[in-house]
Amino acid sequence: MWALFEPVHAVTYFAPQARARYEAAGLRGYWRGYFAGRAAAFGPVGPGPVHATFFGFHPAMVRRALPDVWSRATPADTLTARLDGARAALDDVLGSVPAADLAQAAELLRAAAERADLAGRALAAAHADLPWPDDPVGVLWRAATLLREHRGDGHVAVLVHAGLDGVESLVWRTAMGSDRQVLQSNRGWSDDEWDAAAARLVERGWLEPDGRPTAAALTARDDIERRTDELAAAPWRALGEPDTERLATLLHPITTAARVYLPPINPIGLPTPS
Repeated sequence: MWALFEPVHAVTYFAPQARARYEAAGLRGYWRGYFAGRAAAFGPVGPGPVHATFFGFHPAMVRRALPDVWSRATPADTLTARLDGARAALDDVLGSVPAADLAQAAELLRAAAERADLAGRALAAAHADLPWPDDPVGVLWRAATLLREHRGDGHVAVLVHAGLDGVESLVWRTAMGSDRQVLQSNRGWSDDEWDAAAARLVERGWLEPDGRPTAAALTARDDIERRTDELAAAPWRALGEPDTERLATLLHPITTAARVYLPPINPIGLPTPS
């Protein structure tokens, strides 16, 4: 389900319509829009809560954006720009999806999102407090956003439980096939900081000295992904198997259309849905 709803949310990061709305609101520069858009549900916060909940970013990279972005656009204006940009991006590619299917997908995805357990999930809870749009595309995007932050909060909890810090989690994933250049540059870590994290993972027994993952690292990867899935399962159990299967069918053409905005190599690591 994550592979099906994540591309719907991710248009906010990659679609030109989304960036145009941020710039019109006063948030010029990609990272201003990114940090402000994703953090605005908290209100005009400083860098601390964002570094904590976004997890993988270098603290200095977060501080360059926050709290400066709130002098350029209020959280309310940022949230409006974010929703409008995502809605415009999706409107431009969903013309072939029947209106009835789109409306039903939005209804079911919202039903799943409203069943998300929020205790201990700060970012998802902040988005859950936002008002729902009154159009199917807006509802679809808002629900996808809440569900992906719910899943992300759980994933961060599992990484912390595994004893990984932000940069270590990136180095570890890179060793198993992710692109270092994309992850390192998109999260703000220097070569020295990256190499120091790799050395810690070698000492831990998760990396070979040449950077290859050990058997322990691969086992940990499977455990972390399994536990992340388990923590993300409550909305789908509550929605029920028949409605979840129906939603998956409805989402397939929607997510296929939304993927046009995603670069082939991106820091999200989305698999291609079958």
